[in-house]
Amino acid sequence: MKAIVAYQQNRRKEYEEFDQAGLDLKLNTVNYDVHYHTPLLNEWQFVTGVGGMYQQSENKGSEYLIPDYDLFDIGLFATASRTFNQWTISGGLRADHRHLHVDGLIDEGNRRFSEFSRNINGYTGSVGFIYNITSRMNFRANTSRGFRSPNISELSSNGIHEGTARYEIGESKLKPEYSTQFDVGFDYSSYFISLQLSLFANHIDHFIFAKHIGQIFIGEAYRAYQYTQGDARLYGGEITLDMHPMKNLHFDNSFSFVNARLLHQPAESRWLPLTPAPRWNSDLKYEWPSVKLSKKASGVNLSGLFVGCGLECNLRQNHFYALDDTETETPSYTLIHASVGTDIMKGLNKLATFAIVGSNLTDKAYQSHLSRLKYADVNPVTKRRGVFNMGRNVSFKLTLFI
Repeated sequence: MKAIVAYQQNRRKEYEEFDQAGLDLKLNTVNYDVHYHTPLLNEWQFVTGVGGMYQQSENKGSEYLIPDYDLFDIGLFATASRTFNQWTISGGLRADHRHLHVDGLIDEGNRRFSEFSRNINGYTGSVGFIYNITSRMNFRANTSRGFRSPNISELSSNGIHEGTARYEIGESKLKPEYSTQFDVGFDYSSYFISLQLSLFANHIDHFIFAKHIGQIFIGEAYRAYQYTQGDARLYGGEITLDMHPMKNLHFDNSFSFVNARLLHQPAESRWLPLTPAPRWNSDLKYEWPSVKLSKKASGVNLSGLFVGCGLECNLRQNHFYALDDTETETPSYTLIHASVGTDIMKGLNKLATFAIVGSNLTDKAYQSHLSRLKYADVNPVTKRRGVFNMGRNVSFKLTLFI
């Protein structure tokens, strides 16, 4: 039997005036989790348990984005697994219940939030296997039914989200998301090479997202977004290839791709918002196990000295939710990184670690497709719309061991 109970309090304050917080959120959370591992029964391992959380959120400031609320989650689950010969099979079932009560609020004579309560239930499960083809190679497959309840922001937001410079509006009648997913994978590992391939296909009922609905004027104009939902289909995968042509040389590569679309929609609204663009990462690193600066055994030497460079290539994302100017196309961009570092030793004692890390060395001006600040106002200096990501950045890190 294993039990974990945790408590945390998060106090978020955002200031516009020096002495008074505009946004002041106080969130109390209690998490609990109890597992029971049964003894092996005919080589089967069973685990049962219950887990969930209780949350209470209060607004202490004069600005509001979400209402005060109380939330209670409980989930019952059971899993089973067994390994025999070259096979490992596993599966599980889970039942979830969420009770949410939202407090109403009248702000300056206007109804800001409406009071309501929701009870949401979800039933999920999965089954899968791993087959060890050889000691270095295996194949895995899994199918599952998933569940996600809409969160408080999606249900009840009604205010300015300063972090994204937009006005967000929730929808209290959103349904929970249900997904049916199938994924397969292949792994191979040897002294010189490691290869991993993962593919998935997912159908999500009532997928929740935010769409642009126009502008709201509160002292100034803000882009307004309303949470809504629709049925979605996603598929994609990732491949990673790590090569070690020499003992101390590492050449790591990965490529990921996701195709995500809303079903039964016209062309301008058929792609899901905030879908990451296809991306290729490549890193080359060389390590020296030890570099002697002194011939004495107790002298100063370098250990773990490395030098590396990297490439991050994000391809063009032309699958975007174009309805009502919610999203725009994002052009491709390539970033170049480099780093060097070492441990400084005196005999067997570590004196310090030192590293230099440079990112976006070509000072490329770019915007990530996942950035919600991409749609901020036009910059009067550059005449370009939105906030761009960080340019060239070089950092130095020195850690001393005293």
